[in-house]
Amino acid sequence: MVRDDSVSGNVVSAALRGTSRAWIHVAVFSTIVNLLMLTGSIYMMQVYDRVLASRSVATLVGVSVIALAAYALQGWLDHIRLQMLGRIGAAVDAELAPLTVRAAMSAPVNGANPTDSLQPFRDLAALRTFLSSLGPTALIDIPFAPVFLFVCFMLHPWLGWLAIGGMLMIVGLTVLTERFSVAPGKRVAQSGSAQFAMLETGRRNAEAISALGMSSSFSERFDLIHARHVDDYMQLSQTTGRVNSFAKMFRLTLQSAVLGLGALLVIRGEMSGGSMLAASVLTSRALAPVELAVAHLKAFIAARQGYARLKAILPEHEASRRALSLPAPSRTISVEDVTLNPPSSRRFIVMSVRFQLSAGQSLGLIGPSGSGKSSLARALVGIWQPARGAVRLDGALMTQWDGDSLGRSIGYLPQDVELFPGTIAENIARFDPEATSERILAATAIAGAHDMIVALPEGYETVVGEGGAALSGGQRQRIALARALYGDPFLVVLDEPNSSLDADGDNALAAAIQSVKARRGVVIVITHRPSGLSAVDLVGVMNEGRLQAFGPRDEVLAATTRSEPMPERAPRPAAAAAPDTGPRTADALEPSIRELRRMARTMRDAEEAREMLAQEQRAHS
Repeated sequence: MVRDDSVSGNVVSAALRGTSRAWIHVAVFSTIVNLLMLTGSIYMMQVYDRVLASRSVATLVGVSVIALAAYALQGWLDHIRLQMLGRIGAAVDAELAPLTVRAAMSAPVNGANPTDSLQPFRDLAALRTFLSSLGPTALIDIPFAPVFLFVCFMLHPWLGWLAIGGMLMIVGLTVLTERFSVAPGKRVAQSGSAQFAMLETGRRNAEAISALGMSSSFSERFDLIHARHVDDYMQLSQTTGRVNSFAKMFRLTLQSAVLGLGALLVIRGEMSGGSMLAASVLTSRALAPVELAVAHLKAFIAARQGYARLKAILPEHEASRRALSLPAPSRTISVEDVTLNPPSSRRFIVMSVRFQLSAGQSLGLIGPSGSGKSSLARALVGIWQPARGAVRLDGALMTQWDGDSLGRSIGYLPQDVELFPGTIAENIARFDPEATSERILAATAIAGAHDMIVALPEGYETVVGEGGAALSGGQRQRIALARALYGDPFLVVLDEPNSSLDADGDNALAAAIQSVKARRGVVIVITHRPSGLSAVDLVGVMNEGRLQAFGPRDEVLAATTRSEPMPERAPRPAAAAAPDTGPRTADALEPSIRELRRMARTMRDAEEAREMLAQEQRAHS
């Protein structure tokens, strides 16, 4: 069922609106708490003006019991109010956390700076922390300040005007500080992100840094970034610290000024001694919410900036999560004049590539390094969106599927294999909570990885570290191949799947490709090794970002050995025009021709070796 987002508006605003009833309860509790704040002033007036004048112990006990009960009620209500604020922050976090995870994971894919990949998490943490703190209580308590000011005016107008002047001064300082803190706050966030990104880079490449003797140079580079972050933080602290210090000094001065003015009024006989002390307490209470707001100013700024960034990022992820679910693809993949540029660059690295594969077909993509093969693979599995053209599955654009639903129909083995912290079984099953042993074993059987896995001490329950650090490169690649084949996906894209494989691994890879073809799937293999082409039907040659040859494998390989023009016989939709592959000069094709000739010679030599081995075996038998 399709959910209409138009009525809900922005997802971040909707999450906050979902806590509106809780905020009403907080406001009710705040009203009672603020009225109970008058307890101290009233008690002080009664003691000075009534108890001391009458010298009545009974009166003292009575007003003291009443004051104690009011203080107990105030403390209990304030505790409940803080608990409610904590639950509001937790509720907003629970609503936005799944979308924030999607935003953080898609940030590098969309070309965001790696230093900003975790920014959505930091923004959500800042918003949750502020909502759960005393900061919102300051905003709620500020409207009650006029009540305390009104009581001050009742005691004497001069005291009321003095309190108003002090409050206006603190509010002006707060606004001024907030205005000058915006730019330093952004610089602190940016330099902090750069610092943590540098630490993450060092952690992930610790072995290379140690082996290459880069520890000192890496530390020096990190020290520069860290020093910049510390400088930015010092500037922000100095900006807000000056105001906080001045506000504190001003509050103490104001309290003394109220006492001094009250003493003058008592001397003149215009108010009592109890009223003088009560006015000091009331003035302090009237200014307390303003001072609390100043103390939480940095948290408020961080929460407001985080709210704005989340509001700009999360709606698109909410929309993608609620997209209409199309049936799983099962017939064709069509690449229609695809032109690609990396998300972080405007330079085209794949230009006008066009071909079509039907169920049961397989394609090997070859070409020199930097020719655009891996970039095209990212577009084929939906990681990158074409700048021009389209990739379609069964005639539908890949963006028409929900991301998770489409992912179950795609198997992808990236060039840089990464495993995740967890067991081997969990990695193969893509951490699917509904995974069954039968599906996991089926994937490892097709990938030829079962015997290798059960030979490990813990078998499928072997826990691998981040990136699969407990396994060799070949083992990680075999497990990642099984992960790509898990669930019998329709489209399987393998980028250098045999770069770390031995002969047994090559045979297992060929068998896996044949298995996908047999169940009417589509396989696309990117490889530099001839063994990767042994089981494919078609070969495409990439060079300088263009598909410069496409056709049956044997014809393409044979054409290179005869130095004939290579065929371009890509299966195309009937209404499609021939692709514009650009000029095919000998110089432009030379790198690809050399690569194909080398592969053809290697495959020929391997076939001759197998034939000689078979003859020797027959002779011995």
